Amino acid sequence: MGVRTPIFFEWHWERLGNFKYVFAAPVVANAIHGFISGAKDVDNWCYHLLLLGALRCLCQQLWTTYSRLHCLVKKHQINACGIEFEQVDREFHSDNHMLLQLLLLLAAHSWIPGFSNLPMWNMRGLMILFLLHTGPVEFLYYWMHRAFHSEPLFQRYHSLHHLSVVTEPPTGSVTTMLEQVLQTGLIGLAMVVTVMLGGASISMIYIYLLTFDFLKCMGHCNCEFVPARVFQLFPAAKYLLYTPSYHSLHHTQLHYNFCLFMPLYDYLGGTVHPDTLPFYASLRKGKEEEVPDFVFLAHCIDVLTSLHVSFCIRTLAAHPFTPYWFIRLTWLPTLFCLFIFWTWAQTFVAYRYMLDNLNCVTWVIPRHGFQYFLPFYKDNINKHIEKAILNADTLGVKVISLAALNKNEELNGGGMLFVEKHKDLRVRVVHGNTLTAAVIIKQLPTNVKEVFMTGSTSKLGRAIALYLCRRGVRVLMLTKSKERFDKIVAEASHDVRHNLIRVTKFQAGQNCKTWLFGKWTLNADQQWAPPGTNFHQFVVPAVREIRKDCTYAPVAGMILPKQTIGIHTCEVMMPRRAVHACHAGGLVHALEGWKHHEVGAIDVDRIDVVWEAAMKHGFSSVT
Repeated sequence: MGVRTPIFFEWHWERLGNFKYVFAAPVVANAIHGFISGAKDVDNWCYHLLLLGALRCLCQQLWTTYSRLHCLVKKHQINACGIEFEQVDREFHSDNHMLLQLLLLLAAHSWIPGFSNLPMWNMRGLMILFLLHTGPVEFLYYWMHRAFHSEPLFQRYHSLHHLSVVTEPPTGSVTTMLEQVLQTGLIGLAMVVTVMLGGASISMIYIYLLTFDFLKCMGHCNCEFVPARVFQLFPAAKYLLYTPSYHSLHHTQLHYNFCLFMPLYDYLGGTVHPDTLPFYASLRKGKEEEVPDFVFLAHCIDVLTSLHVSFCIRTLAAHPFTPYWFIRLTWLPTLFCLFIFWTWAQTFVAYRYMLDNLNCVTWVIPRHGFQYFLPFYKDNINKHIEKAILNADTLGVKVISLAALNKNEELNGGGMLFVEKHKDLRVRVVHGNTLTAAVIIKQLPTNVKEVFMTGSTSKLGRAIALYLCRRGVRVLMLTKSKERFDKIVAEASHDVRHNLIRVTKFQAGQNCKTWLFGKWTLNADQQWAPPGTNFHQFVVPAVREIRKDCTYAPVAGMILPKQTIGIHTCEVMMPRRAVHACHAGGLVHALEGWKHHEVGAIDVDRIDVVWEAAMKHGFSSVT
């Protein structure tokens, strides 16, 4: 028999996924009916409930964005690393309390006398509500919270909330159903008593619930932003308002700092952690930003994937990018924001993680894929890349790896431009394509005799072709440039040159069942491949999978070693805990401590060396 789930532990509507919002259908339907017919309900109640719900979601989103914007939190961040995909998944339903309270407010409006025909404002009622919260609500919550830290209740219920040691704004709302019902009961107590005393108003509901959510998110935001001057000017403030560092201690020291928002009750109950004030002071002093050992220098791809960053929509960023319909609706406003982004933005930190003893970070330059193909942007983009490399060199970064188009041959010769210009660089500049070539080669069947390849004279195409021809594989190289083809053939030894065959049309691959795409390919061109063909690719974005009778290998990528911590964002379309092969190539370079730059043409002799090093450190191919 399995372990029995405690009563009121589970939110049963979570099993419905996003369909749980069907419970809000009566509110939405009433609001729409009122809008169409003009027959509005009393107080426009359903409109207010929907607006309140939207504002509460916005509050949580803004706090989440703030807590993940490295440029804002880096000096006072409490815990720099530790959030994983599991935590993001566990906190997906952090809006359960909003849906519950929406339904209860709908019921209260119909069933509780005095909860309808409310005025918009009642100052007397707000004062009553404030007194009720600071008195009975805070007092009862404190003792309820302590009770839930007793052994049976903690193991059965409250331990779910404490699975998140490194907190984020949504963490504050992740509880069992029993705990949220009790907490909602305390909120309801304050509101109902205010109604009974004739102080109810619509603004009371907005102000109380939004303030409640605001303070909950603040306490879990993982950044001590509250200025010390607040407590210097108002010493009593330490009893009236908790801070993020105050509550973070509760998540690491479970038997201290129990209060809801007012530490007064911890002081009265003797449960203030002795390090509370020193911990706050140390965080407010600010800390030196940790120097990363490894930097992956990425760029934006297109308008919609620009939203696939952890500080926008963290749940979507925790999955491979998918252009959902509601994401497509944001195309125009996102494009408008990008014009501002392109004008003023600087290279920013997307996310950080740890691999063994390597402090790793991804930087993103404020440029998009299409801009790399505009001649007048070339110098501007190279200046951004050069500035990032020099900044990394000044900081003491060991390796900086160039992503995708940041190492484009026509742009900067695969990074060679910067290495030749700054010959005294201490940071190693790496394009990572040696490992990309290795991953693509290892995807191929061991008994392959012939391959058809587009983009065959590119940096990766050249290396793969030379490697395969050494293995006795015939390589049909699709290219219109005989000059570039001849240069590659000249690099091969005389006894294997016959394996490199230049072709100029896709029809040449109609009898070959292993195709390599190194260049964007039209749908019609794929039709020349015979049924059962295996398509492999080293082109970004990936080709469209239109042939149902063929198989498509994913873009070359590698799964990070198990000891990697702090990964909570997918790298665009890569699976969880996987990165593009060039990213992994830079990591291997740093882990091995290699002192050479990996720029320009790929050294074919090092393909196996780099692959074996990746295997040694625990990397594995996505396929």
